Amino acid sequence: MRLHICALGPGQARLRILQRLEMEAFNRKLNTYIDSWMGPRDERVQGWLLLDNYPPTFALTLMYLLIVWLGPKYMRHRQPVSCQGLLVLYNLALTLLSFYMFYEMVSAVWQGGYNFYCQDTHSAGETDTKIINVLWWYYFSKVIEFMDTFFFILRKNNHQITFLHIYHHASMLNIWWFVMNWVPCGHSYFGASLNSFIHVLMYSYYGLSAVPAIRPYLWWKKYITQGQLIQFFLTMYQTICAVIWPCGFPRGWLFFQIFYMASLIAFFSNFYIQTYKKHRVSQKEYHQNVSVDSLNGHANGVTPTETITHRKVRVD
Repeated sequence: MRLHICALGPGQARLRILQRLEMEAFNRKLNTYIDSWMGPRDERVQGWLLLDNYPPTFALTLMYLLIVWLGPKYMRHRQPVSCQGLLVLYNLALTLLSFYMFYEMVSAVWQGGYNFYCQDTHSAGETDTKIINVLWWYYFSKVIEFMDTFFFILRKNNHQITFLHIYHHASMLNIWWFVMNWVPCGHSYFGASLNSFIHVLMYSYYGLSAVPAIRPYLWWKKYITQGQLIQFFLTMYQTICAVIWPCGFPRGWLFFQIFYMASLIAFFSNFYIQTYKKHRVSQKEYHQNVSVDSLNGHANGVTPTETITHRKVRVD
């Protein structure tokens, strides 16, 4: 550090020091304000990467939103990038990470005797420590998952960058920064473990679908969205249980999770209806019209044996 400062020169070194001191002062003031609102933080995560101060997480979210806004404009007059090999590796990596998180959480909860209906954050010793470590990876995975959107932009699949997609990605990172600082274990494990299991199915599907030869044999995309909805309902049910049979887990977090799960249920249900139910109705109407037109000798240039492809929106 000393050699680096000397290389910068006295003026630049002094400026760097002043900027660092100003940032530290800003972080202290912001932390004091957040702590006065949220209460004391969990000391077990003190010093962990990205957790001490909120601005890095907020800056990553702003950067994500800026790329979402500017990326399609940049790609407008450019050819889409295939990314096939990178997509396979990326989805495989997230599949393995998701499986690791799911396995570690389930095994820790089972061995530590976590209570399904309610579990406080300071009640299980080593199990709490193990859950905290895994949930940090779960929080950090939300940064990695920003790449989902960036691949859409590079491949010019802008129809897949929906409000739900952006809302889900941007909100999860910020929510889990607060979770990790105040309730990094206990009752927080359930939604994360279910979500990790769903991500095993989802990222394995998208990794395989990046290979054109395999794509026709993949059949479980529809059931991923159904699994996501089941996940939200189960998480809401388990959260309501902790409200009815409290154990010391902060009630404010429970009410917030119920509200957030309700928003995801509403958005994902609308997505499911728009993507699958209406698509099925439109296909049925199409085949009926083709049959009538064929009887009249008019098929509008489309024969009954031809198929129409529909682009389905991806929701993570």
